[in-house]
Amino acid sequence: MRRRSTPPAAPLAQRNGIDPVRVRLPADPEGIWATVGDHLTGRFEGAIGAERVAAMLREGRFVGAEGVLRGTEAYRAGTHVWFHRDFAPEVPVPFEVGIVYRDERIVIADKPHFLATTPRGSHITETAVARLRRDLELPSLQPAHRLDRLTAGLALFVVRPEDRGAYQGLFSGRRVRKEYEAVAAYDPGVVLPAIVRSRIVKERGVMAAREVAGEPNAESGVELVGRRGALGRYRLVPATGRTHQLRVHMNGLGVPILNDPVYPEVLPEAEPGDFADPLQLLARVLEFTDPVTGHPHRFESGLSLAAWPDPQPG
Repeated sequence: MRRRSTPPAAPLAQRNGIDPVRVRLPADPEGIWATVGDHLTGRFEGAIGAERVAAMLREGRFVGAEGVLRGTEAYRAGTHVWFHRDFAPEVPVPFEVGIVYRDERIVIADKPHFLATTPRGSHITETAVARLRRDLELPSLQPAHRLDRLTAGLALFVVRPEDRGAYQGLFSGRRVRKEYEAVAAYDPGVVLPAIVRSRIVKERGVMAAREVAGEPNAESGVELVGRRGALGRYRLVPATGRTHQLRVHMNGLGVPILNDPVYPEVLPEAEPGDFADPLQLLARVLEFTDPVTGHPHRFESGLSLAAWPDPQPG
């Protein structure tokens, strides 16, 4: 079995908490590219345009292991090139990322609503991992799992790259107990507590996941823990981690989570900067045995849901 080689370290520092893009020059048996610039122009012409590639080369934005690339260097397959993308302006999410726990291996953060965990789509620098890298001065920080952008609460980040696999394995191996809190309509006809099992599918490019017939691949425990008039407070304990699982299961019970823009129907996307009416879903508890130290951990979020604020002391 051929062992995959480790890529060289990036010669560019992070920018705004984001790593540079790394590309490896592919084989060119037909001799299409005489220079590095020829390849970069052809590779990124569709994405950013040939003129922008030329400007980035003039500005010294492309860097190889031996220094800045001007584009006239002879093409050599297998070499690496790094550069930083041009980030589109992003509307800042006006909520802090809280730190619940930190040691030399992990950071447990309280992620606010509307902040993505990792860079994706139009959310790049306004993400939890980018913010934490900058604020904590931990450039190697990586998430061990992902929390939806619209969901608030606890997320685990790993400080050292060599430890990431161990902590990711906790989640992939279902060795983490996760407890969520949600606010939704109260319906006396919904018999709780209940274990909800169903088969959930999520198609690429389709916003909403859906339940279909077949062998269940998703399981959630649902319990009503409080009532205030027409609203109920629910404890949700997922045994699996399908996309939108808790939101799908609550909708299937007939009590969709308050302010859900996807279930029961997909609503028009909110305008940038509209941080009103957050999804009333909170990752409240993370509980696991540390895979490195063997120490048992239980963390609880310090956040509360707007529709069901925690009582104030006194």
